[in-house]
Order: sequence, then C-alpha cells, then structure tokens
Amino acid sequence: MALITWSNMLSTGIGEQDIQHKKLIDLINQLNDAMQAGKGADVLGKVLSELVNYTVYHFGYEEKLMAQYKYEDTPAHKAEHAKFVQTAGDFKKKFDSGTAVVSVEIMNFLRDWLTNHIMKTDKRLAQSLNKLGVK
Repeated sequence: MALITWSNMLSTGIGEQDIQHKKLIDLINQLNDAMQAGKGADVLGKVLSELVNYTVYHFGYEEKLMAQYKYEDTPAHKAEHAKFVQTAGDFKKKFDSGTAVVSVEIMNFLRDWLTNHIMKTDKRLAQSLNKLGVK
C-alpha cells in the first residue's frame, strides 16, 4: 500500500516539477514497501541512496528556476532544501554504518516533510513562476 498517493492537490502546475515530485513519491513508496516487506539492508540501502541522490537533483532543478526567475523567497526555500539534505544525509550515513534502520517513524517523516514542502513552499514558488508564464 502506498504511503503517499499523488493527487491534483499536490500539483504545482509546473510540468517538470510535478514529474519530479511524482518520482520522489515513487521512491518514498518503494522504500516504504521494502521496509514493510522486511527487505535486507542492501535493498533498503539502494533505494535510500536513489532517494537521497534524486532529492539533491530535484532541489538543484528548483534552485535553478529560482535563480533564473529571481524568486524573492529563494533564501528561505534553499534553506529548507539544505536542512532536508543534511538530515537525509546524516540518516543515510547512520544507516550505512548500521546504527539506524528504516522505520515507520522515518517513513512518516519523509511523507510529512515532502507533502508539507510541496503544499506550502513549492506551491508558493509555482504561483510566482506561473505569473511569469512558467508551466
């Protein structure tokens, strides 16, 4: 069962951003499925690595848009990205060293962080970009 289900409520109206958000949701759901199925650390580690790497890629995409269109809330938005990357990176290091496991709490954190970030921060960005004709 999916931890996060894509809906139009999560759509920002910016095509590439929505595609990337769907990919992040898919990766979180894959990680959750692997955890629920009791998959080994190698499978969990592979999905976790892909999630962390794709998140960095996605944030880079958004930050390029912010720079290109001189988005006024860029510093705050980038700070949210940086904090998440730090948290995810720290967790990945702990997981790799065997001092942390993928748990329901971690999955709930990922779900809540992503959906809140999309619904608030990314939608504000999208509204600003939509006014400039970005779709």
